Amino acid sequence: MIMNNFSSILAATPTPTTAYIAVPMLICFFALMLWVGFACRKHTKSVDSFVLGGRAVGPWLTAFAFGTSYFSAVIFVGYAGQFGWNFGLASTWIGLGNAFIGSLLAWSVLGRRTRVMTQHLGSKTMPDFFEKRYDSKALKVVASFIVFVFLIPYTASLYNGLSSLFNNVFAIPYWVVVIIMAVLTGIYVIFGGYMATAVNDFIQGIIMLVGIVAVIVAVLHQNGGFTAAVEALSNQAGHQYTSLLGPDPTSLLFVVLLTSLGTWGLPQMVGKFYSIKDEGSIRKGTIISTFFAIVVAGGCYFLGGFGRLYDSPALYSASGKILNDKIIPTMLSNLSPVIVSLIIVLVLAASMSTLSSLVLTSASTLTLDVVKPLLTKKKEMSEAKSVLIMRLFIVFFIALSAAIAILKDTLWSNNVFIAQMMGVSWGALAGAFLAPFLYGLYCKGTTKAAVVASFIFGTGLELVQLCISVGWISVKGLAVLEFVFTNSLYSGVFAMVGGLIIVPIASFFSAKTLPQNLDEKFSCYNEPVVTTKKKSLG
Repeated sequence: MIMNNFSSILAATPTPTTAYIAVPMLICFFALMLWVGFACRKHTKSVDSFVLGGRAVGPWLTAFAFGTSYFSAVIFVGYAGQFGWNFGLASTWIGLGNAFIGSLLAWSVLGRRTRVMTQHLGSKTMPDFFEKRYDSKALKVVASFIVFVFLIPYTASLYNGLSSLFNNVFAIPYWVVVIIMAVLTGIYVIFGGYMATAVNDFIQGIIMLVGIVAVIVAVLHQNGGFTAAVEALSNQAGHQYTSLLGPDPTSLLFVVLLTSLGTWGLPQMVGKFYSIKDEGSIRKGTIISTFFAIVVAGGCYFLGGFGRLYDSPALYSASGKILNDKIIPTMLSNLSPVIVSLIIVLVLAASMSTLSSLVLTSASTLTLDVVKPLLTKKKEMSEAKSVLIMRLFIVFFIALSAAIAILKDTLWSNNVFIAQMMGVSWGALAGAFLAPFLYGLYCKGTTKAAVVASFIFGTGLELVQLCISVGWISVKGLAVLEFVFTNSLYSGVFAMVGGLIIVPIASFFSAKTLPQNLDEKFSCYNEPVVTTKKKSLG
């Protein structure tokens, strides 16, 4: 899914030279990740510290944790290649949308209110928030089930990309790489919890920033500079690929909305706001996160916009279909061994950061929202036992996702269902959760019935998309449905926007299902705070 043919990166570069540079870099990278995991053990004594870092994580760590969870290897190789090919330089708008809608606006709208209300309600996960905000244990269980079903395929796809990279570059058997990656990620998450994840995300984020800038400079230099590269692209592919909005503005808009607005409803993204330390951290984190997204996301899509300069028969399948995952590797194939080695570490850092976030989110959700309530009906569970169970579920999730990745490559290599399941995960999660979470923070009138409607609509729409993509059902001849289900990008946007419309309408007609004690739940926003005059004139 992410980079099934990364071997072409080394096509014109002596493999031994690259290996001599890349291997020491990887050893240092792995050693640093593991050291951070062990060093952060003191921050895992309680559930709150293991899952949220004690709600005392500063702006730099939180902002980089948000950014690195947002942008994995999918964006660098998969999306940058695909959308750069489709939209040309206009694909840069996707990265800017990620920066200003997915980061700046998300932090501004959700950051403070999420931090305040989740602490007031004592919720540690998104499903836990739904229970305490809407007075419904059933909502928590259903939300946990949605998280489990749709995060696992997403996690497995990340293993797939990492393993394909190392398998092609270093000729290591696929299943060996899967196990190595699973063990390495598991060790530092299990030992260090959220704090180790956040610190490693910061380190990985620095690598991503440096790597993206270096690759862009190298590619532009290879093509005679920015002006020469743009002129060459216009001459070879056509003026529309260097125009402001590209050849297909409508599709571009849908991609921007899905990849930007989607972060507002993803539990692994919103969870970063639970842990942030204070007001100053929110302000600084907003700026840092936006800058990170401009460089990483904007840089990736800008780079992908030059993909058509490298058009060649090697980019096409036997049937003539463009192989999106080959575009970026082909673009990078003639770069120096140092740059190639840096790319390898960059892709690794991008994937491991997202991987650790997904695993921690999945394990904490299942432990705290499903398992712990079942085991504490008669006797309260200790903090140490809760953390232990969470660690066991981290092992379970890592093993399960790794198994899916291995089986997909061997026994299930032609299984369209698994591949499409991975594709609809983002849209299903964001479609189900975005509206109930956003309205839950701002509107007292949001009802339990409206939340249920959003859950059904978001996941239902994406399950229909899954069935259409697999070929189980057809909507041919139905113009509106054909447009909605053009692909998972379109249906994902309709799932999110539809939820934002459905929740207020459903709340209006289901006032009887309003939760209790709303004034008390929203009182957290009215609590007075004391500050200094350098922060407020009073």
